Amino acid sequence: MTHTSLTPTHEPTLAAAAWIEKLSTALSSNTPTEAAQLFEEEGHWRDLVAFTWNIKTLSGRAAIRDMIVATQATAAPSNWRLEEDATEANGVVEAWISFETKVAKGRGYLRLRNGLAWTFLTTMVELKDYPEKRNKLRPKGAEHGASKSRQTWLEKRQHEEATLGYSEQPYCLIIGGGQGGIGLGARLRQLDVPTIIIDALPKPGDTWRNRYKSLSLHDPIWYDHMPYIPFPENWPVFTPKDKIGDWLEMYTKVMELNYWGSTRCTQAKFDEERQEWTVEVDRDGEKLTLHPKQLVLATGMSGIPNIPNIPGMDSFEGEQHHSSQHPGGEAYKGKKCIVLGANNSAHDICCALWENDADVTMIQRSSTHIIKSDSLMELVLGGLYSEEAVENGMTTYKADLTFASIPFEIMPQFHIPAYEAVAEKDAEFYQRLTDAGFMLDFGEDGSGLFMKYLRRGSGYYIDVGASDLVANGDIKLKSGVSIERINPKSVVLTDGTELDADLIVYATGFGSMNGWAAKIISQEVADKVGKCWGMGSNTAKDPGPWEGELRNMWKPTHQEALWFHGGNLHQSRHYSQYLSLQIKARMEGIDTPVYGMEPVYHLN
Repeated sequence: MTHTSLTPTHEPTLAAAAWIEKLSTALSSNTPTEAAQLFEEEGHWRDLVAFTWNIKTLSGRAAIRDMIVATQATAAPSNWRLEEDATEANGVVEAWISFETKVAKGRGYLRLRNGLAWTFLTTMVELKDYPEKRNKLRPKGAEHGASKSRQTWLEKRQHEEATLGYSEQPYCLIIGGGQGGIGLGARLRQLDVPTIIIDALPKPGDTWRNRYKSLSLHDPIWYDHMPYIPFPENWPVFTPKDKIGDWLEMYTKVMELNYWGSTRCTQAKFDEERQEWTVEVDRDGEKLTLHPKQLVLATGMSGIPNIPNIPGMDSFEGEQHHSSQHPGGEAYKGKKCIVLGANNSAHDICCALWENDADVTMIQRSSTHIIKSDSLMELVLGGLYSEEAVENGMTTYKADLTFASIPFEIMPQFHIPAYEAVAEKDAEFYQRLTDAGFMLDFGEDGSGLFMKYLRRGSGYYIDVGASDLVANGDIKLKSGVSIERINPKSVVLTDGTELDADLIVYATGFGSMNGWAAKIISQEVADKVGKCWGMGSNTAKDPGPWEGELRNMWKPTHQEALWFHGGNLHQSRHYSQYLSLQIKARMEGIDTPVYGMEPVYHLN
């Protein structure tokens, strides 16, 4: 970690340095809880593993005080310092800091108002005794000298591939070989954690290649880098699905990951006595039993597809499938197509069907948040994730930490002004959609896309072209209704309208990730860990009580040695760092007392 020279007379730097000195003094004194007085009465301390061995936000002095009491002795923080000059805007001083705990190095981000902490982020960067082997610690590759027992790099890799999962057991098994599982596997590889990634599809990237033809990332490239290897500077802003598939296949090979394609987990059970999992897998017809100490479900942020049970489905003479199984629009020229849903996948599929000369109708059951892609990049993501941000010295790592430094409880107040600007800038666009009958929202509190994503993982579309087709009537729209009944050649809507149909696509989303735990492990374990995702905002599909962090994601669960990993590319990249450190610490026998695990309120 580098430390730049500080300007001794710079007032924001002086203010931040004074606060850090007070924090350091308090935490190393006989009365460490006095550190809580350095926060605003309703201030926030967000900790990513460094103090709590958890992903936890403490809001209010009382909660911060309780956390300090519980973690001070084991964390033993020290060596607090400013990394660079602080900045100030609108009365808020912001500063990058570094620190150490008993076992780790850390980095943080501080926001001060009137000398007190409004927000404080602490993150674990690396375990002191187990740093990643990179930069000055990188392996030599070639072994100089003479040896009759020398193995080449290729021979070592071949030996590992032949033995891991057979004569040698992985410490960690990752179920799910999409970008999340691959990125986490890369992190664990750098930490020397023996890991196998399994996926039912043959090759890395097939999860993308097998989706509908027109699919591409709706997030811009600067938001989507994988750990360690950023996309090249000539990479397209929005990555087509087959291109990201090829990148993931290349990445898996270059990062030397043990990836088993065409492999399904048929059963997993945790042995309390042996403190390990027994996992039955079918590897391309070969039945194997693995005994990892840690099991990660990296099946994306979504669970098993939600397919509604509609009267008459069995009588339908046409084709019907969930959006996750949609092959593309080519086969449906001239066909009457019904798409149930109005979020990202629904819009993409409707657009592709229209491009292939299908007669397509979108059924919108409830309101959707729409944001134009250009507006999202300009007014929401641009300060952190854009070419301009890179030119201004913003790195992906700094962008991720800056984003993470805003506790979810106050995140809406950061986002609402941005989406108010979006609504003003694109007022004509939104009016055209409304005039077409489309039901719009900006979230229940006007906080827009990312809060809706965090709360429920659905209910939005980043417009890359389909909204104009809806507004123009090229994609037909029936809003405020659903499908009441399916006939052999038609659907009947809840308003009594009957529509002819050759194809029905259920763009109806997915269940919680713990649905995979129920399928692979047991319903008992799925209920034990509870619902994944959401944070208790008491908004639609995110019931309270307030938890402050995403349920079960990237942190310990109520089932020992079971972890959930997923999210978009940005989240998978960033939070895989903390999950990998938690797993490595357990492998090395480091004491990891977890503070602040929430009770389970919701099963699914």
